[in-house]
Amino acid sequence: MPDASAEPARHDGPGDGARRYATVEELVRSKLAEALGGGRGIVESAVPTIVFTVCWIVTKDLRTSLVASVGSAVVLLAVRLVQRSTVQFVLNALVGIAIAAVFASRSGEARDVFLPGILYNGAYAAVFVVSILVGWPLVGFLIGSLTGEPTEWHEDRQLVRLCSLLTWLFAAPCIVRVLVQYPLWAGDHVALLGTSKVVLGWPLQVAAFAAMAWVLSRNATPLEPGASTR
Repeated sequence: MPDASAEPARHDGPGDGARRYATVEELVRSKLAEALGGGRGIVESAVPTIVFTVCWIVTKDLRTSLVASVGSAVVLLAVRLVQRSTVQFVLNALVGIAIAAVFASRSGEARDVFLPGILYNGAYAAVFVVSILVGWPLVGFLIGSLTGEPTEWHEDRQLVRLCSLLTWLFAAPCIVRVLVQYPLWAGDHVALLGTSKVVLGWPLQVAAFAAMAWVLSRNATPLEPGASTR
């Protein structure tokens, strides 16, 4: 017979996914860490862009900066391959710098290295904000994709509210980058673009993740499988 004193199973969300979590916040912390690749994945995604920006500010040479950036990504990729760990985040960074190189090579202007990033951030900001306004914040789909339950999270109103707030925090860096960098790009202020790329890249992302961590640490919203708060 089952032991009546045993600890209740911990659940992953509104559905019957992995039974390891007791609160909404605990679930989201875990899933965000998985999706972002942890601290190492975040750093690896940022390194090639930081290397390019710093190198360009120092040398003012587009080709040298691109070679240095791609080289840093290749080194990170080689380390991952030797360790036989996932290369997803390094490849994402490598693709990003390759696209930037294509834009700059076609126009011959250094400022266009930053144009893909501006367009990328603008598109992401728009998608994030629209998802919140229609009541289906994207962080919820992130959780659903990882738990194998794409839409069940939407049945829990508390989870929807939390995901909306987290989606705003995801969108905030994108919005700030566009508001700051587009005028600099339009005015051909390449040095300021490079500086803003560094300042509004990794540091701003860290600030956003810190805000998410604070949000996820200050509450403890119980997860009740099968229950709906609608």
